[in-house]
Amino acid sequence: MIIPEPGQKIEIQSYKHNGQLHRVWDKTTVLKANHNVLIGGNDRTLVTESDGRTWITREPAICYFHAKYWFNVIGMIRTGGLYYYCNLGSPFAYDEEALKYIDYDLDIKVFPDMTFTLLDEDEYEQHKKEMNYPQVIDSIIQNQVGILQRWIRQRKGPFSPEFIDQWYERFLTYLT
Repeated sequence: MIIPEPGQKIEIQSYKHNGQLHRVWDKTTVLKANHNVLIGGNDRTLVTESDGRTWITREPAICYFHAKYWFNVIGMIRTGGLYYYCNLGSPFAYDEEALKYIDYDLDIKVFPDMTFTLLDEDEYEQHKKEMNYPQVIDSIIQNQVGILQRWIRQRKGPFSPEFIDQWYERFLTYLT
């Protein structure tokens, strides 16, 4: 796998299980990258949906992708505190075009007090039927939801108190 360099701006592409492009984030600055982890930062980034609609993110965010876990985490720095949006999805892959992963519908939203909510369970069930998710994928996703919830409760990895602050400070050095 090719590894992007810190400071490099990359595109992020999420796909659905059937191979269709789901969503594209235009520019994310790589803060750290190796074969297992990619940490990036962005602010007011153009996002394009599969139907062509576009929108711009509202706040700075630090993104955490892992090559062994079936989720990614976005820490959004808002005036009301730090919020996280976690996507259940395949481990990431990176090629010269973009960072890519398959979005498996389920999401977890984490609030500043570290309470959290599992979202989009009906969408997951619907797509599981429509796209024929194999049993092995369903088992992996259910298992990864549990791992992700434990990480949140334990303040592990991107949920540790200093993680977002540390990487946001690094992100700011690339904005000058």
